[in-house]
Amino acid sequence: MSHFVTEQAKAEPASPLGLYVHVPFCASTCDFCAFYQAKPTAGAVERFLDGVGQEQALVTWPRPVTTIFWGGGTPGLLSPTDLRVLGGRMRETWGGQKPLEWSVELAPASVTEARLAALKEIGVTRVSLGVQSFQPALLDGLGRQHTREQVYRAWDAIRAASFASVNLDLMFALPGQTAEEWADDVRTAVGLGPDHLSTYCLTFEEDTALWVKLSQGRVKLDPENEARLYETTWAQLGAAGYAQYEISNFARPGHACRHNLNTWRMHEWVGLGPSAASQHGGWRGANVADLDRWLAHLSRGERLTEDRVRLTPALLAEDALIFGLRMNSGVDLAAWRERCPGAPWPVVDALLDQLAEDGLALREDTAVRLTDRGRLLADSVGAEVMEAFATEAMSA
Repeated sequence: MSHFVTEQAKAEPASPLGLYVHVPFCASTCDFCAFYQAKPTAGAVERFLDGVGQEQALVTWPRPVTTIFWGGGTPGLLSPTDLRVLGGRMRETWGGQKPLEWSVELAPASVTEARLAALKEIGVTRVSLGVQSFQPALLDGLGRQHTREQVYRAWDAIRAASFASVNLDLMFALPGQTAEEWADDVRTAVGLGPDHLSTYCLTFEEDTALWVKLSQGRVKLDPENEARLYETTWAQLGAAGYAQYEISNFARPGHACRHNLNTWRMHEWVGLGPSAASQHGGWRGANVADLDRWLAHLSRGERLTEDRVRLTPALLAEDALIFGLRMNSGVDLAAWRERCPGAPWPVVDALLDQLAEDGLALREDTAVRLTDRGRLLADSVGAEVMEAFATEAMSA
């Protein structure tokens, strides 16, 4: 169990509130990306910034925001002036107290000293650089629009700007990638000395270029190879001093991503922007994934028009298990029994007992966490949790 994550969690507010802003602009579409995106024309950016202000006015803010995360898309495509404008919108959510953490995703090709200066000025504390790979051929295969040299230049500029935390995003199990190439990518990343590393196994999302290649047989899935890469990554980063706190995330002490931790623990967050999801006020839902339609909804006073559901105790407990079991610290069942007494706990206990019997989970007092083997099968475990809750709901 990661001791430093527990210590960091002690400093969190009892009821943290996150703010996610989806900045939808991308210069081009990567082969693996299924997130909503739009071309960054001057008119589109201006309408987006106005829309964020309109949407903020529609939100009943329950308390000051404690963490902010700008994702996309590529937030770094906004000009320094536009970054300051968007940052000014965020100040309206602070309630006089700055957030504990403010993260922004950047693509290497979009990093400039002027943009970094703007981010520092508005209060950003954490930058996540989307490297994916240091291998030119693999970057080309992913459709990424940056070079290895741009990664190094971006890294030097970000470090010179002295943000409190810097993360590097890497991907493995890429088409044509060898185990040696992946190990070299991890070594190269570690050599740069980031505070945090995110290592994601490539997934094939529908309606992406990679999905088309998979359906045509041009690339193939190899679960056994993926499992080997997971295990070697965990060992390599552990030896380098990065503690794993979630299946894909590793950090030095004090640098775990607060925003993500609060989300995985089923706290509240507000999502602004087209396609952004929210969970607060007893509801979960998402904005429509289209800039023009999002703006049209806002003009009518409407938000969270997609997949809107009430947060029942069973739904919260189900997701707390699915996401919580991905974390090395696991799930505190006693706390969740108190928070959601109406959830089907006998069904949960039976499932967790079976996972423990199968060597996939460990039950310690009131906590449960996955074993190393269980974390390799976390997606399957999550599917079992969903099936157990669905079966209980049908029989109720």
